[in-house]
Amino acid sequence: MSVVIDRRTALAWAVASSLAGFAGSAVAQASESPEVLIQRVAAELIEAVKSDAALRNGDTGRVIALVDNRLLPHVNFTRMTASSVGRFWRQATPEQKQKLQAEFKTLLVRTYSGALSQVKDQTLVVKPLRANPGDTEVIVRSELRTPGRDPVQLDYRVEKTEAGWKVYDLNVLGVWLVETYRGQFAQEINAKGLDGLIAALAQRNRGNATEKPPIGSKS
Repeated sequence: MSVVIDRRTALAWAVASSLAGFAGSAVAQASESPEVLIQRVAAELIEAVKSDAALRNGDTGRVIALVDNRLLPHVNFTRMTASSVGRFWRQATPEQKQKLQAEFKTLLVRTYSGALSQVKDQTLVVKPLRANPGDTEVIVRSELRTPGRDPVQLDYRVEKTEAGWKVYDLNVLGVWLVETYRGQFAQEINAKGLDGLIAALAQRNRGNATEKPPIGSKS
């Protein structure tokens, strides 16, 4: 398996972990430490993929439904989008911000939904958390292990909120998702403005993501 596919699979794992695994009571989630949360989600992901043929086959509609129902409450998607847009976010109108979040969510789902079929016999090994007791933002470091292959670095930036820990960035093979998209988005904004970025994302999302890698995708 190539490094590119490994990266896509690992990021699919990270996204799908949120899709399939953030279940349970709000009280339990709020009291969980970030590394315990990630480890639990990883274990639940395997069962979710095995039991859901549509998810296993990368059904975009199924993935989007799971994003809406399970991912968004447990990810600070506003922060993730704002960080990806960078300094231009402050210039965006409320309507532009809403459209950017919607298109960015679709971009991520359609980019990596196909890689879900590769999430089979992997295991996620979460490393001991290195943080101070009062920290409200930490990095949960882990390795995605597949039999017969080198482990893939997969880290999560998470923040503590009243509702529990929330993910706002992902690192696969040393590359942070937000940083990757920020550079790509800045080029589009500098050339055509915020509306140009929104239009470009919308156009890409309407296309076939498997044939035309979306903006910011390294395939």
